[in-house]
Amino acid sequence: MAHENPTDKELEELLTSSSTIAVVGASANPDRDSHGIMKQLQRAGFTVIPVNPRESEILGERAYPSLSGIPIPVDIVDVFRRPEDTPSLADEAVRIHARAFWLPEGVVSEEAMDRAKAGKLIAVMNLCIGATVWRLGIKRPA
Repeated sequence: MAHENPTDKELEELLTSSSTIAVVGASANPDRDSHGIMKQLQRAGFTVIPVNPRESEILGERAYPSLSGIPIPVDIVDVFRRPEDTPSLADEAVRIHARAFWLPEGVVSEEAMDRAKAGKLIAVMNLCIGATVWRLGIKRPA
């Protein structure tokens, strides 16, 4: 059965009740989509944690080599990786007790969505979290 994303109402509830977003594949390169989205999420008031084993800091935030290395609870795992890398990341998101697993526009993996949903995570695929935050007018209190 093909994956179906949550409704706008459900996405709004998720985003307004979340504070911490881990960005897997975050980049220090300002030309990369993950960098721009991370900056946008910071401006919207989220705590954004970069996950990249080749970086030590991105946009003023300490980078971690993996999701399991993050010392605080993570609400949403946003993944900027190739589709074939995402099923194992969905498993890791379940293991750290994230609330949601999010794949950006252009990243499609039914297997990752199935694994996230099997782990009781909210699963979002082929949708830009930054565009969704902007479109729904999400701004976390300072």
